[in-house]
Amino acid sequence: MFKFKKLLPIFLALTITSPSIAFADVAGLIPCNESPVFTKRLNASVVKLENRVKKYEAGSPPALALEQQIERTKQRFDRYSKSGLLCGKDGLPHLITDGRWSHSIEFVIPGLMFLYITGWIGWVGRKYIRTVGGDTNATEKEIIIDVPLALKIMSTGFIWPISAWQEYISGTLLADVSEITVSPR
Repeated sequence: MFKFKKLLPIFLALTITSPSIAFADVAGLIPCNESPVFTKRLNASVVKLENRVKKYEAGSPPALALEQQIERTKQRFDRYSKSGLLCGKDGLPHLITDGRWSHSIEFVIPGLMFLYITGWIGWVGRKYIRTVGGDTNATEKEIIIDVPLALKIMSTGFIWPISAWQEYISGTLLADVSEITVSPR
């Protein structure tokens, strides 16, 4: 016979602790286009720039530059509000990197770009050192960079993931265990 007393705590735990729908997406953040503080920041930035424009003669280069800056500021705030970014109580957009796919665009693309660019820099540097290593004045070329050679290597370095994979398959990417020095202990 099933006892109701055993099921009651489980039932209460599931009903009381079940998550409810929240109005905020993450940690009290709201969409930037709904944030009054975000709008206030936009207006304050534009007013500050417009006050600076008044100090210059209309049509002068500084006034034109400030007017362009006002337009860029409005466009930037407009992109933030249309992109779906979430703003905090400070009125600034916050990037969410909690693993949810709905926020992956905020971190994944910049993260992959960072990895690609840093990999390119490392690959080009490695290739340059390996290329000048066989020269008679290798130490000098490490200190005083051979710019034409470096530019040539840099221009071919954009396909570094393919080159790295080819070197890995051929066995030239990694050094042999016997070539690695180990300090005596």
